[in-house]
Amino acid sequence: MRFSMLISLLRPIGPVIIGISLGFTLSLLSVSWVEERCDINAIGDEGIVLSQDGSLKGARRPNSISPGSDGEEEEEEEEEDFQPRIIPYKPVKQTQSKKLFRAKYISTELGIRERLFVGILTSKNTINTLGVAVNRTISHHLDNVVFFTGTRSHKIPHGMIVVTHGDERLIWNMFQTIKYILEHYITEYDWFYLAQDDTYTQADRIKVLVEHLSMDRVLYMGSPEEFIGGEMQGRYCYGGFGYLLSRSLLLRLQPFLENCRNDILSARHDEWLGRCIIDYADTNCVEEFEGQKYYYYEMGKNSDPSKEDNVQFNNALTVHPVSDPEQMYRLHKHFTEIELQKTYEEIEKLQAEIKNVSVVAFEGNRSALWPVGINPPFEPKTRFEVLRWDYFTEDQVYSCTDGSPKCELRGIDKLDVADVIETAMGELNKKYKPVLHLKKQQLINGYRRFDPTRGMEYTLDLQLEVVNQKGHSRSITKRVHLVRPLSRIEIIPMPYVTEATRVHIILPVTLQDREHVQQFLEVYAANAFETSENAILTFLFIYDPIEAQQVNQNDIFASVKAQINACEHRYPTVKIPWISVKSESPSQIKFMDIISKKHPVDTLFFIATVKTSINSEFLNRCRMNSINNWQVFFPIHFQYYNPDVAYHNQPLPNTLDLVKEAGHFDRSSFTEACFYNSDYMTTRTRMSSDVQENEDILENLDIYEMFVKYSGLHVFRAVEPGLHQKYSYQPCNPRLSEDIYQRCVQSTLDSLGSRSQLALLLFEQEQGNST
Repeated sequence: MRFSMLISLLRPIGPVIIGISLGFTLSLLSVSWVEERCDINAIGDEGIVLSQDGSLKGARRPNSISPGSDGEEEEEEEEEDFQPRIIPYKPVKQTQSKKLFRAKYISTELGIRERLFVGILTSKNTINTLGVAVNRTISHHLDNVVFFTGTRSHKIPHGMIVVTHGDERLIWNMFQTIKYILEHYITEYDWFYLAQDDTYTQADRIKVLVEHLSMDRVLYMGSPEEFIGGEMQGRYCYGGFGYLLSRSLLLRLQPFLENCRNDILSARHDEWLGRCIIDYADTNCVEEFEGQKYYYYEMGKNSDPSKEDNVQFNNALTVHPVSDPEQMYRLHKHFTEIELQKTYEEIEKLQAEIKNVSVVAFEGNRSALWPVGINPPFEPKTRFEVLRWDYFTEDQVYSCTDGSPKCELRGIDKLDVADVIETAMGELNKKYKPVLHLKKQQLINGYRRFDPTRGMEYTLDLQLEVVNQKGHSRSITKRVHLVRPLSRIEIIPMPYVTEATRVHIILPVTLQDREHVQQFLEVYAANAFETSENAILTFLFIYDPIEAQQVNQNDIFASVKAQINACEHRYPTVKIPWISVKSESPSQIKFMDIISKKHPVDTLFFIATVKTSINSEFLNRCRMNSINNWQVFFPIHFQYYNPDVAYHNQPLPNTLDLVKEAGHFDRSSFTEACFYNSDYMTTRTRMSSDVQENEDILENLDIYEMFVKYSGLHVFRAVEPGLHQKYSYQPCNPRLSEDIYQRCVQSTLDSLGSRSQLALLLFEQEQGNST
């Protein structure tokens, strides 16, 4: 009985007792009872520290037992016999670090590919007709369009990328086309669209189609057709309607492309490609994939696109066959109108949804912006940020660029006001018809301001004649508000340029310019010579016939040449060449004809003046804004006013700032110019026929007018804050053409001072005369 009671008491603590006993037993077993040596010749897993001769010094395993006295004496003897060893220092040879390669674009470094590549199969007989029509209808919608042809015609259309295979055989051309794509574009694009030049392609719809397809799919998509004879299993994509090839499909096909050329015989290039894809990629042509369908339409002979009215035609991605370029343009007009109407409907739908949602908002209808979808008006933080409203009528504007209180409304401003009034009347009649008909009688008041966050805003007070359905009329005044939003923004693709191009600065110097050369050289030396700017300065000394005859006895530019020699002596690595010319009437074109022949075609010129202050900031913009075979740059320098006028009865500041009281951007001056020699030579060649008929044209035109009239380049003109000119009186040469002479006179007058400064001088003069 007592034993059972004892068992019942011990049962709850039994596991604890057993655990303590087991732990004590295991701890005894873990103790090492055998003495071990400490002179181990290697580092064990326990991390023993060894001396140079391999014996243990000052460290032992934590779980080992210390040896007796004999072991300690042995250690002391070993320490006495120990001799330190000196290891000679050997400097680490520094290997030359490899230059880190960074890609030109982030997308290249990250491996980001473009979405769609387009290849058009054409021929030398149709590239200048149907090929050009295809290029004009799709190239501005797509990133890259390449035309593939067998042999090249004598005249290649401008602005088209043409790849010639050198053979007119259709199968060979298709093989070479696929091979060229695999060699040059397979790493850059996800999808490849191929079509013939007699196929109209709705570019936006093709882009939308590939955006909804997975890029890793093995896909062969187009208009499925059975092979001729029906012997071959599977379907190929008919080339007339174009077809899509995925990148994964072409990569799978790449190892077997040579086998396809040698083993497959076919009369049609699209059948040959289809058999190759079916045999070696095990993929058939499909019309629908992942819920996306490839729509196409077969065009009848001499059909009119405007009269085609069916769902299949209006939804088509491609239309085939197109007989001539005119039909291609009609198709493009038809499908563009369809897409434009869909865009307008989508905009109206979104506007209606915004209005419906704003009703249940906290502020109600006031939370909806006007117009719907346009940014809210700019809210000024201080009184200095308040936007100014300009008052105008149909004939006058009361805010003029020259500071006048009132001036005539003309040019683009007059067209702007007329367009706004016409738009206002159209919207009013659209709102009140057929109940009322409104006619404009006159514009009472007009206000406009430019809001950089939304566009140009207008407020019009119109006097209208209102006619009802019964013919009764009366005159009323109506105020309307309009906004011309900043929505028509076009991104123009520009060729890639760098800031590493050397600039050749051409500095014409006449007799009147001698006194300014010293100051020009001082400023230029500080900004270019001392900073090792990648530029070459060339002086162009202009003599008249009398001065040229006396150059040996009395050189009018002797002092300037002495200054050049002194500058070269001061900067030994700098050479300043100079050229002497003789002319009665100094013309920019005549001088550039001489200079152009002395430089390579890829030379970048900058035509400067002795009064111009040049710095690195401007030279970089000259390099970036001048694009060979694309664009020339004519900067508008900042012209300082006459200091006697701008700072009348005031001390001159140490530094001049770009403020309206100190000067203005001289829009009448076209003397500075940046352009490439090849562009000048091409434009000058186009001008030669007119020069033969009238030699005076060389003096009547300057370089700016020459590029505008005879070149097909972009003539870029913009204000340049890094280009300054100090004031000095410059007489205008009456031998120049009337237009150039009048521009020179206007520039000279504008450089005297602002209207307010000149008016103050006149006021003081009148006050002095009256007293």
